[in-house]
Amino acid sequence: MSVASKPSPMTLMSNPQPSGAFAWTQEPAGRVLRCRPLLDIADHFFTTRDLRLRDDEEEWVRVARTIVVAPDALRLVHQVHGRGVLVARGAAPAGRHWPDADVIVSDDPSVAIVVRVADCAPVLIGDRRLGVVAAAHAGWRGTVQRAAPAAVTALTETFGSRPADLMAAIGPSLGPCCGEVGDEVVEAFRDAGHEAAALARWFAPGASGRPHVDLWRANRDQLEAAGVPSDAIHVAALCTKTHARVLHSYRADRERAGRMAGVIRVKGRR
Repeated sequence: MSVASKPSPMTLMSNPQPSGAFAWTQEPAGRVLRCRPLLDIADHFFTTRDLRLRDDEEEWVRVARTIVVAPDALRLVHQVHGRGVLVARGAAPAGRHWPDADVIVSDDPSVAIVVRVADCAPVLIGDRRLGVVAAAHAGWRGTVQRAAPAAVTALTETFGSRPADLMAAIGPSLGPCCGEVGDEVVEAFRDAGHEAAALARWFAPGASGRPHVDLWRANRDQLEAAGVPSDAIHVAALCTKTHARVLHSYRADRERAGRMAGVIRVKGRR
């Protein structure tokens, strides 16, 4: 966090209350949410409705200023709701050509890796021993594909991370309160080999009788199964649709929805 970063009561007092591990600050990127335990490992934040993050280049400059890298050092991907991995080192290719992927890993403090969401879960991971980082885009389709565990595997295979040394922060996303889906979503999880006991934890009937998916629990469980310690997994527990005045939500705003970013980078010289 930059020296100038501090809570601004006039700006932040009306923000929704996240779980205790998270805190709001005011930055060049507007209101952002950070996971305090993860700050000891990696610089990171989750953005809000203060930025739309569509086509306005100046907004990306504000993101870069907040994470303290050059704008061309923001590494993004074309997210396809899968588990493909990009290893990010050095500046982004010219022309904003974004490769298809939903997981990004890096050991380079000169770049910041970014996933974009508007109901899907952004998962940021840091290695307390090696300092390397990962970001995963995990909506229900990505959770079916095990995107968060793919990030753990990528850190292990690429940099030699040990899952026991990892810490994860799951940012704002569609919560179980509003995560109504069709029966075909439950079937997609079942067809992908997720066990019945897991599905019983991740789905519950809503008031309409249709299933509601719990992305927070599902991604926590998947990270635990991949070896990340339970007490090192932090969930913001903020539903994007419930708090659509502060957070972008596709469920709330449909095609008008902007995007939020989960941003993380290796700590290093600024």
